[in-house]
Amino acid sequence: KRGREIQIWTRNLNNVTDRLPGIVGQVASLACDSVVLDGEALGMSEGTPQPFQETMSQFGSETSSAHLKAFFFDVLHLDGADLIDEPLSRRLDLLRNLVGPMQIPGTTTTDTAVAEQTLRDALRQGHEGVMVKQLDAPYEAGRRGKSWRKVKPVHTFDLVVLAVEWGHGRRKGWLSNLHLGARTDDGEFVMVGKTFKGLTDEMLRWQTERFLELETSRNANTVFVSPSQVVEVAIDGVQRSRRYPGGIALRFARVRRYREDRNADTADLLSAIATMLEPPTPE
Repeated sequence: KRGREIQIWTRNLNNVTDRLPGIVGQVASLACDSVVLDGEALGMSEGTPQPFQETMSQFGSETSSAHLKAFFFDVLHLDGADLIDEPLSRRLDLLRNLVGPMQIPGTTTTDTAVAEQTLRDALRQGHEGVMVKQLDAPYEAGRRGKSWRKVKPVHTFDLVVLAVEWGHGRRKGWLSNLHLGARTDDGEFVMVGKTFKGLTDEMLRWQTERFLELETSRNANTVFVSPSQVVEVAIDGVQRSRRYPGGIALRFARVRRYREDRNADTADLLSAIATMLEPPTPE
């Protein structure tokens, strides 16, 4: 904000001011002449954050984006004073006085129990997790560093490999990208995502041999296999999807290990994974 001029930019430096009139109104109400704020645009439903994909859907709609609200977690400049080299503790004090309830909730503590309770509270409220930040750190744009970390629960599921794509670059000649299937109530398997993350060179060599043994057919890029190999996959969450027949898609899936001790008929059910779509129930 500079006087009456307000602009909103994404982290990739795209100007999206015209798409977020509700947030323009929020910033216009602040009692300052100039300010640079950092924050999140969220869709809210009865006080609960909507899932990420629903917020992004609203962001892409000219009619729905007006309902997105901003919640701020940092201030970089205020009324002529640059603040990026100030410690986070001072920036948070200035932010609190400026934006009030528009500030992202949080707590300051060195007590592990208090921090864990803050995480539990955030999860109950529908957030994905928390950010842990060092109070004496200056502002740092870009990737997470030593002074701030994202903390959120990791969920694991035992899924079945349905197909594998040949790798590219340094993975050329190895089967790499896994097609992951969940078990349905009638014993079939439906695809819920793909991943090539978490695989070591040793795992790539092993799975190339393994899945060529299980091959049922192939095309130019993909080897289709009998649904028998179980793999433990860690995910951050799930979202609704029209791309996969199960109607859901895994978020940030990565391989933890292959489960030689489990059979495909004991893999996790699609219905169990789908429960993660439901909003959390307050205790």
